[in-house]
Amino acid sequence: MKRQDFRFFHRLRVRWAEVDMQKIVFNAHYLMYFDTAVADYWRALALPYEEAMHQLGGDLYVKKATVEFHASARMDDQIDVGMKCARVGNSSMLFTGAIFRGDALLITCELVYVFADPATQTSRPVPAALREILTAYEAGEPMVLVRTGAWSELGTDATRIRTDVFVTEQRIPEEMEWDEADATAVHAVAVNRLGQPLATGRLLQPGPGVGQIGRMAVHRVLRGAHLGRDILQALTAQAVKRGDRQLLLHAQRSAEGFYQRLGFRSRGEPFDEVGIPHIEMFTVLGTD
Repeated sequence: MKRQDFRFFHRLRVRWAEVDMQKIVFNAHYLMYFDTAVADYWRALALPYEEAMHQLGGDLYVKKATVEFHASARMDDQIDVGMKCARVGNSSMLFTGAIFRGDALLITCELVYVFADPATQTSRPVPAALREILTAYEAGEPMVLVRTGAWSELGTDATRIRTDVFVTEQRIPEEMEWDEADATAVHAVAVNRLGQPLATGRLLQPGPGVGQIGRMAVHRVLRGAHLGRDILQALTAQAVKRGDRQLLLHAQRSAEGFYQRLGFRSRGEPFDEVGIPHIEMFTVLGTD
């Protein structure tokens, strides 16, 4: 088994608590590494696991796990855990995994999951939608579609994400979340292959040639999966298309680094908005 056999990798560093007196990883921890990689594999599929399984009408249970040892990982090694769906049967799925230190193969595994009724834990056929998602991912197809449009088209999905993130998670009063600007804004919504909304944002035009991005929100489970970047790029493309020369936004201070990495610069003094520290940021468009 080689690195090129895998599309998905989860990277980690071996910690002190995971090794024995010889600073070699305890055997039982390898299953934990593979289990962690599987959890991140579902994120790569853009599937919030609990919500996805609820929509699919089942859950996954480990039926069999086998591990083969080739060499040991050691204290402070940086290792990559490759994972792929090798086969989808009627009610079961076979995942194969491998742990590498650089190009050196250390451990291989096979994990058999059964799709089952969570109430009775009796097996069910793997849903066609899940089968298609797994096949498409392993074939290198995109897992997320970003749509742009008016509130009349995307408002239902945008509302779901904004309510979860701003109202429920950040405890912003609901009456402060919704305003008349939604009706005239350009909205973007990222959805997965189950049609579940995962991220959203909107684009206003506060003045001639100026675009303003706001209401950027990403599903809690899928942060760090580049959905915020995808939304920002989709809205930036819309701003460029209509001829905006500058793009600004009010970034929560915790997200300032995210926007800086995407080309935005901070200006002015920090300020509070809905009780949360913010900073104004901007970027120039169409400088050629």
